Amino acid sequence: MRLKPVPVILALLVLALACGLRLWNPDFPERLERMTYDFRVREAQKISLPAATNLAFVAMDDASIKAIRHGLLGRPYGLYWPRQVYGRVVEELSAEGAKTVAFDVLFGELRPDHAAVQMADGTLIESDDFFALQMHRASNVVSAFTAEVTPPDLFTTNSLTLGDISTDKDADGVLRRIKSFNLNWHAAFRSAAKQMDADLAHARIEPDKIIVPLPEGKDFTVALDKNGNFDLTDFVGDTIPPGFQRYNKPFERVWDLGIVMAAQQLKLDLSQAQVDLSHGKIILSGANGVIRTIPVDAQGFFYINWQLTATNATVTQASIGDVLKEDKLRLSGETNGLKDDFRGKLVVIGSSAQGNDLSDRGATPLENASLLVSKHWNVANSIIMDRFIHRTTLPMDVAIILFLGLVTAIVTWAFRAVAASVIVGLLMAGYFGVSVYFFTHFRWWLPVVYPMSGAMLAMHMVLLVHLVVFEEQSKRRVKSVFSKMISPQIMNELLAADKLSMVGGHREITVFFADVRGFTALTDQTQQTVADFVRKHELDSTAAEKFFEESARDTLDTVNLYLTTVAEVVKKHGGTLDKYIGDCVMAFWNAPVANPKHAVAAVQAAIDAQRAIHELNVKRQEENPAREYDNKSRVAAGIPPRPLHSALQLGTGINTGFVTFGLMGSAEHGFNYTVFGREVNLASRLEGVSGSGRIIISDLTYYQLLRQSPEMASICAELFPEKVKGFRDAVRIYEVPWQQKTVE
Repeated sequence: MRLKPVPVILALLVLALACGLRLWNPDFPERLERMTYDFRVREAQKISLPAATNLAFVAMDDASIKAIRHGLLGRPYGLYWPRQVYGRVVEELSAEGAKTVAFDVLFGELRPDHAAVQMADGTLIESDDFFALQMHRASNVVSAFTAEVTPPDLFTTNSLTLGDISTDKDADGVLRRIKSFNLNWHAAFRSAAKQMDADLAHARIEPDKIIVPLPEGKDFTVALDKNGNFDLTDFVGDTIPPGFQRYNKPFERVWDLGIVMAAQQLKLDLSQAQVDLSHGKIILSGANGVIRTIPVDAQGFFYINWQLTATNATVTQASIGDVLKEDKLRLSGETNGLKDDFRGKLVVIGSSAQGNDLSDRGATPLENASLLVSKHWNVANSIIMDRFIHRTTLPMDVAIILFLGLVTAIVTWAFRAVAASVIVGLLMAGYFGVSVYFFTHFRWWLPVVYPMSGAMLAMHMVLLVHLVVFEEQSKRRVKSVFSKMISPQIMNELLAADKLSMVGGHREITVFFADVRGFTALTDQTQQTVADFVRKHELDSTAAEKFFEESARDTLDTVNLYLTTVAEVVKKHGGTLDKYIGDCVMAFWNAPVANPKHAVAAVQAAIDAQRAIHELNVKRQEENPAREYDNKSRVAAGIPPRPLHSALQLGTGINTGFVTFGLMGSAEHGFNYTVFGREVNLASRLEGVSGSGRIIISDLTYYQLLRQSPEMASICAELFPEKVKGFRDAVRIYEVPWQQKTVE
């Protein structure tokens, strides 16, 4: 398969466009890619993979809300529960041996308006203080944090740590990924940003400074020392406010709640995390050599491995109402039958309620109304099991696009349109199947939209249109010229050729002329027979014209039969049928399709043509008795008799030499693919001297036989040189016998 400039250029343009779009990555293709990702996530749900067994969920469900409203805790509480409710939940979970208690509930401010709690010694304690006390006693509580809401110091200082519960949905409203951490800025930075109307989310953090863009286009720069600390005097002057230190970290990383939970299980030191966003990874290390590498993008986001749903059996679940009942029994001393379901568990407390302000549901790849709290145990499970979603990098995407695009181009160019379309369709289905398999079994997210639509489909359609509009148009033009000149086999070879000899050229060609001898005499005899019949029967002009036309048709059918017989032999041997010149056939070999043994093929065709004419004569003469009988009926009916079949002969002349070949004619009046030149004239002259039933070849053709078929050359007989018209010197000629068996 030879490369052609136009399809190569088209293929390169398609690949450049697909790769360019991937680099630009506009929103619409990315949305389509996410849809294919969602499908793969749902397919992955059908395959069971090992999961962490110590994850738990305590749900703020509708039944618990109703029970608390009706006095479960001794007095009714409305929807916005006092903090003591959460304190009692922490108390019970701690008593049951929970490893970590993580809240997916924001506590943005203190609530002094809530009723105080009476302790066992009769003293009263504020509801917020009771909650903080239980967190302090449990020492394993993770308080919820977002960039917009930071818990009060009372809760922060009594919590084990903070966990970010931010929900960053994609543009289509689906939660697919979370940010590994957010920054909890020092109060000095928050205050300065508020005064200057700056957004700390756009701050640039460099090793020796922090640059905060200001609205008017200027920057606010804060220097950092070698330990990464800033000097508070840069904000407040020489007077340090009470309770503050001069040198401080500009921010603390607040890790995603799921990461915090997994860190407690694996003993990962989050303060020593290696954050390398430029290379797309965060490395967490801990005790016993445990290392987890989270694949992230440049903003620190990574995709949630949605393996565990709210109904998954590996996630221990209970309602807040049930936990509060257990707490009451434990405090009252009724220890018989107390549960121990949460021992060693990583517990998330969140909402599963519907139809009220506590509803926390949204769209995920799994469904449109998933419990969003489930993201936390899925993130924790991903880190514990070391199973992350790995999306291919930009260079890998480009490599896949290029590879599949090139394969599609080769297939489209190598096969016919229908076969190529089927193969490309199978390739696309196969690639999509591979992408699903890699995701469901290994959590590798291979690109689908750009390779399949941008590379494979677009490549196939563009090249297919080119083939149909231009290549097929060219082939139709070739067929229109050669369909009746060459055999179907040669036609297929010609159409498959990378270069077609259509524009003309100069090449060594063997030219063949074969004339049907006796046809003129036959015509004259037939016409005379009809004329005699008309005179004898004194027919009028109308009847006479009818009989003459019938005779002419019969004569024409006869000559066409002989010419067709010769033409079929020419095509059988790979020759190009040039034209019919009266009762003469002109053909040639070695154009438009090359044939290195063109002389041998032409001579063998001449031999077979003579034999075919002989067989035709025998067959026709066998029909004469029946024709004689039929003529008697015709004469009786007043119709001229048809002449008996006579044996017509073939005279053949062949010459080899360099000639000019190509299309002659015009687009308005049609083209003829032909050859012309001195050597063509010689072949015609040799046909004239061949007589009847003979094959005469030139010395140049004979020399070709000597080189390429010595056996055939050995049966040729040299004749006396012939002086022919248009040639000064006599021409050496040879006769090729055909009556006996010759070399094939």
